[in-house]
Amino acid sequence: MEDSAIVDLFFERSQQAVTEAADKYGKYCHSIAYNILGSYEDSEECVNDTYLKAWESIPPNRPAVLKTYLGKLTRNLALNRYEYLTAEKRGGGQTVLVIDELKQVLGEDGNPAYSFDGEPLRKVINDFLAGLKTEQRKIFMRRYWYLSSVKEIAREYGISESKVKMSLSRSRKALKKALEKEALNDG
Repeated sequence: MEDSAIVDLFFERSQQAVTEAADKYGKYCHSIAYNILGSYEDSEECVNDTYLKAWESIPPNRPAVLKTYLGKLTRNLALNRYEYLTAEKRGGGQTVLVIDELKQVLGEDGNPAYSFDGEPLRKVINDFLAGLKTEQRKIFMRRYWYLSSVKEIAREYGISESKVKMSLSRSRKALKKALEKEALNDG
């Protein structure tokens, strides 16, 4: 079923909307949640919460790309669940590693020199991503949006783990420069 038809079902308040969304994007959403949470059960719960959030938010929202909309809901729910589950302890898994890698860009508590948010930050990041070569952008997004391991990324793109690590390192450095440049221009 086409995404627009599924969204129409949400607007009609038809339970079939959830069924169709789950059939079409269930595995996709589960992989996002699992990459963050590392637990099948927690991922299943998160995906179920995704459908509830979609039900509550469509309408009034009419997502242009349903896959992206559901993926974003799943990612946000999984990150919130991860934060809740690790409030007392710091566990293993990709989430901690990714956060630690991004601290190289933002600093331990975020760098106040470029602590802007909302649209200015979104523009800097979008411009940064648009400036990357396709392969480098895909690697960056798989790591920092989908929280995939270096090994998974290497396997998916048929490249070595060291090439993935080098690409990520260069991308982080370039992002840090872009953020610093924007902060200097704003200041």
